[in-house]
Amino acid sequence: MKSLVIGATAVLTALFSNSAFADGETIAVFTKNLTNPYFQAVRVGSETAAKTLGVKVIQYTPTKPDSIPEQLSQVEDVIVKKPDAIVFMPVDNKALVPAVEKINAAGIPVVNITDRSAGGKFVAFVGADDYSIGLVVARRLLTAIGGKGNVIILEGVKGSLTSADRVSGFNAALKENPDVKLLTSQTANYQRLNALQVMENLMQSFPSIDGVLAVNDPMAVGAIEALEAANRKALVVGINGSKEAVELIKSGKLLASGDFNGFIQGCIGTQIAVRNLRKQPTPKEVILKAIVIDKTNLAPYETPVEQRACPTLEQIISN
Repeated sequence: MKSLVIGATAVLTALFSNSAFADGETIAVFTKNLTNPYFQAVRVGSETAAKTLGVKVIQYTPTKPDSIPEQLSQVEDVIVKKPDAIVFMPVDNKALVPAVEKINAAGIPVVNITDRSAGGKFVAFVGADDYSIGLVVARRLLTAIGGKGNVIILEGVKGSLTSADRVSGFNAALKENPDVKLLTSQTANYQRLNALQVMENLMQSFPSIDGVLAVNDPMAVGAIEALEAANRKALVVGINGSKEAVELIKSGKLLASGDFNGFIQGCIGTQIAVRNLRKQPTPKEVILKAIVIDKTNLAPYETPVEQRACPTLEQIISN
């Protein structure tokens, strides 16, 4: 697939420079919740791309975090309003399949981002390899603790494909380090406060914790807050490359974060939706490279997402 995408780059570049297309299309963008900074980055990316392309974006986000019924209801609403295209992140990759099938039946083209849907027809998928990100982030932490010691895993929402794949990556790295003991793997539901509470309980059970592998940044932050309150020390890593994570890496409180890059996924998902509407060739899949953010490469990530420019599809493909 990658060779096909790269082979189309020259054609895409030529078409991207053509400004002869009519503007004014409306793109509906679906994200999971209003509390996670990652999803805010996705929304900012979609808005930034929309401004460049001369289209309108309408955001659909459940008011109750990760609510399947609410997202199903929002899909019903958007089908009635019939935007030109949809950029869709399912709250649950299986439970939302019937909703995607309704979108398909309504004839609205849809681009799937972040969490790969278990069914339905899509123009393209844009995301990152959660397993690979989990693997490289865990390797970074396990190297930092010298390949020995005690670690814990903080998982996301049970049943989440993203969490499951990242945890699989963590566990693969642990298998490479037989002198590292996994004390426990527990869910903290992707939430900062939940992670703080879980970490408080775990510190009571385990007097020696050398590392924390959190499947997202908010949980990593919650773990750090719990450690600081208890005057305990452990190296912590997260995933998403959020603004807060970047600040904590800079201050030395967070070792590293995986660059899941919601901003770019919002940018590229919107670009592909618009290209498809304008009869431009598009790839069937765009998978971002797995990158570990730490003090050695922090500078580009210090610019707030609101101040960033979207990369072009060609730039992402070529990396």
